[in-house]
Formats: sequence, C-alpha cells, structure tokens
Amino acid sequence: MPSVLDLPPADRPRERLRTLGAHALTTSELLGLLLGSAAPGRSSADVAASVIQRCGSLRKLGQTPIATLTGIPGLGEVRALAIHAAIELGRRLAAEGSDEGEPLRGPRDVWRYYAPRLEGLTVEEFHVAILDSQHRIERDVLVSRGILNSSLVHPREVFREAIAERAASLVLVHNHPSGDPTPSSDDRAITSQLVAAGRLLDIPIQDHVVVGRGRYVSFAEAGLL
Repeated sequence: MPSVLDLPPADRPRERLRTLGAHALTTSELLGLLLGSAAPGRSSADVAASVIQRCGSLRKLGQTPIATLTGIPGLGEVRALAIHAAIELGRRLAAEGSDEGEPLRGPRDVWRYYAPRLEGLTVEEFHVAILDSQHRIERDVLVSRGILNSSLVHPREVFREAIAERAASLVLVHNHPSGDPTPSSDDRAITSQLVAAGRLLDIPIQDHVVVGRGRYVSFAEAGLL
C-alpha cells in the first residue's frame, strides 16, 4: 500500500479532513488518523486496513477485546485502547443525539435513547431512567454490569437513587448482548420484584425495555408488568 507521504499534499487524509470535513474520509482513513504514527516498518494506513479487515465493521471492532487487537502487527496496547475510547465516545455522542428534555412517549423513545450505548456491549447493563412528572429523564442510573440476576439488581439499589431524586416514576432498561431481546425468566422475576417495591414506595415503574440488536421488547407493550 502506498505511503500517505507518497500522495500529493491535498490528497492526504489529514488535509482532506481539514478542508472537506471528516465525512469525506473512509473509515480506514479516519482510523489511520486516530492511530497516528505507526510502528517501524508499517504505516498507520496499513495498520488501519488490517484492523478493518480483521474486524469487518465498526460494531464488531467495538466488541473486539483489547487483547485481540494488540495481536494485530503494528497496533499495540496504547492504540488498541485509543480505538476503544474513540468508539465509546461515538456511542455517547449518539446517545446525546436524543432530544434532551423531550418526554418519553413510549417504549420506542426509550429504545432510541438507550440503543446507541447498549446495543454493542458484550455484557449486560441494567439501567434505571428516573423520570419527572412530565416523563422526561432527569437522570440515568447504571445499577449493575455483568450477569443479570436478582442479587445484582436489588430494590434498594434501584430505589435509593429514585428516592433521592424525588422521582415521579421509573423505566427499567437493560440489554441482551446476544441481540435477542426476548425476556428471560430472570428478567421477569426481577421486574416483578421491582414493580412490587415501587408500589410500596409510591414510585411506579412505567416499563422495562430490553434492548436487542435493532429491536426491543417492552414489558408494558407485552402485558408483562
């Protein structure tokens, strides 16, 4: 592959980014700029091309363990960490793209808000959306990360924050790394436990949305609450 330095200055990725914007660059070129200088004997463009070829897509790249990425010649741990950091920034930017201050009108709004940050994860995360009286998200609380079971998602962990924030209601959200959002028996048991606790505390749970890959299941829509 020709070196970037072999290109006319106006055709080099950094100059095109400056004059045309990031959208004008290919994924490999953007990744090459992120990697910066490469290891001896390999250009950043070579390393970026190897990364894209190995992983196949940005989604899969974000799911590739750092230890696996460091096995790509010329990458190393520092650059692998930079890639993971950049992809996480992209997830957070996508999440911020939701209209802040807009009320959640239904489970699709919940899915749109959480999908950018949850769809690509390789482990389960359980979140609680604390809502005000207008169904707007006042705060997102990460309750647990890892295998979802009742010992990790306990009512005291969920409602401690809700009480402190004077929540009007809550929406429960978690992801299935498999991509299939069908609720498990543990999902149903946890939901029943939390709904009962919410009734006692007068903080109703409006829904539990399970995020899959490109789709979701709403407990409220499915009549499971």
